[in-house]
Amino acid sequence: MIYVYVVFCLQFALYLNAEFTSKDCREFGFIKSQLFCSSCNSLSEYNLDELKDHCRECCQKDVNSDGKLKIYPKAVLEVCTCKFGAYPQIQAFIKSDRPAKFPNLSIKYVRGLDPMVKLMDEFGNVKETLSINKWNTDTVQEFFETRLSKVSVEDDYLNTNRV
Repeated sequence: MIYVYVVFCLQFALYLNAEFTSKDCREFGFIKSQLFCSSCNSLSEYNLDELKDHCRECCQKDVNSDGKLKIYPKAVLEVCTCKFGAYPQIQAFIKSDRPAKFPNLSIKYVRGLDPMVKLMDEFGNVKETLSINKWNTDTVQEFFETRLSKVSVEDDYLNTNRV
């Protein structure tokens, strides 16, 4: 009898320390692949403190150990033009003047691909890949404003090589 109790306690402890699966997170209303841990902090602004623990189990780390948001020097937004009908918000972002505000963002058209963002280091190595198919136009712009490093006028290749 004591053996069954010990096994039960160990399994319960493992359950408490286990990270939630995507399905578990979906049941709480979170999309694990698109939820950043910094977003969990804003739940208290909306009197949703009871969701914070579940949010933290479902989120992706987006801050360094010193508490600062990870900033990347380059990014690529990959999308297929044949899927613009399914993702009108992404199409609106791409066809607007918004991408021009980010000289370190490139747009790559890949046949059959759902919209995604690849964040890269200064050498072009992909460090993070995110699906953005549920994002709206403003969310995409805000993401690039917060996660891409600012490029000064002196750093811009076209401005430094003018004749």
